[in-house]
Amino acid sequence: MNDLGRVVEDVWTRLPNHYPHLELDAFVVMPNHFHGLVFLKPIAPVVGEGLKPSPTANRRHGLPEIVRAFKTFSARCINALRGTPGRRLWQRSYHDRIVRDETERDRLREYIASNPLRWHLDRENPASGGPGDGPRT
Repeated sequence: MNDLGRVVEDVWTRLPNHYPHLELDAFVVMPNHFHGLVFLKPIAPVVGEGLKPSPTANRRHGLPEIVRAFKTFSARCINALRGTPGRRLWQRSYHDRIVRDETERDRLREYIASNPLRWHLDRENPASGGPGDGPRT
């Protein structure tokens, strides 16, 4: 992994510092994309003054906000390293799915863990003979 991949990994692993209900699971940084498995944990209500819930203590951010933050923070750091402020890094959308059971979770963990072994087949890998025209993340 190069320095830019390490930036992506660092931003990813720091996300729970900003989103305490976020639990990271398996992930992999690839040369042109990223896979990550997360769990959004329930937040217990916090009682504030006057027995009313504190407005910010139990705020739960959804997956779209978390993915947006991940892409934004990692792109800013990478663009700062490359001297390319404001350059688009990530594709606009992302693919998500709800993991329904342990069997599916385990299958996704295996897919993520074995993804680097399939890099030689990726059409974006310049060594594979594909177009190799940059990230599609």
